[in-house]
Amino acid sequence: MRVFVTGATGLIGSTVVAELLGNGHTVLALARSDASARAAEAAGAEPLRGALADLDVLRAGATQADGVVHLAFGNDFSSPEALARNIAEESAALAALGEELVGSNRPFVTVSGTPQTSGRASTEADPVPTDGPVGGRGRTVTAVLGLAARGVRSTAVRLPRTVHNQGEGGFAGLLTDLARRTGVSGYPGDGTQRWPAVHALDAAVLLRLALEQAEAGSVWHAVADEGDQVRDIAAVIGRRLGLPVESVPSQTYGPLGSIFATDQPSSSDRTRQTLDWEPKHPGLLEDLENIRP
Repeated sequence: MRVFVTGATGLIGSTVVAELLGNGHTVLALARSDASARAAEAAGAEPLRGALADLDVLRAGATQADGVVHLAFGNDFSSPEALARNIAEESAALAALGEELVGSNRPFVTVSGTPQTSGRASTEADPVPTDGPVGGRGRTVTAVLGLAARGVRSTAVRLPRTVHNQGEGGFAGLLTDLARRTGVSGYPGDGTQRWPAVHALDAAVLLRLALEQAEAGSVWHAVADEGDQVRDIAAVIGRRLGLPVESVPSQTYGPLGSIFATDQPSSSDRTRQTLDWEPKHPGLLEDLENIRP
């Protein structure tokens, strides 16, 4: 299968490209810079120059492909306005890609976050939020799944709060970056809230399986660790960096503060049983031991 991948050179995307190529697929990779294009070529993919905002380029990529995997998302979380811009950009991109695939029965895999549910781990049957800081993303993913009624084999892989590799990535990576800048390995509240996690190499396998096998309109959870307590995550970060570990105000984390402070464990039982997916790589706390001072 020739697969058009957005976000192909990021922490998650680079593992997805390798997984696809290693299983007999070819990859057309959206590349927003010369450096990204070189990285895509070095990985064995064909680069297509353009950014997520270049809708004509996205349509051209989808036209040339047997399937689409969307992973790109803006990395500016500095303010509510910046987060809203990221979500608006992604929404327009997914709408353009989806329209290009209507009536083709080609696979269209997109990602979102695992939802939060009160008092238990969320499951694949729970809806994503359509209000709050990332509600716009939930509405966009819901629209993508709705394309199943228009001849698109659309599916959503929900990623946990931390997708990690060699101690980097996700919410835990943001905690590490902030610790380096402030000199404190902080966590919001009492730190007992739980965040789910998955190794990027395991997430890549699930994304490939969804591309190859998932039914139209289906939802999957890329969750290996159901929920690690945030104070345990911060403790490893603090030890690796030689920094004190303590609670800090949730406002420290900007527009993501309310999400950072929320208990949000998540299950992947249905995903494992249906797609025969079994995570094999190190869990988050073990992987954070790769952090270097």
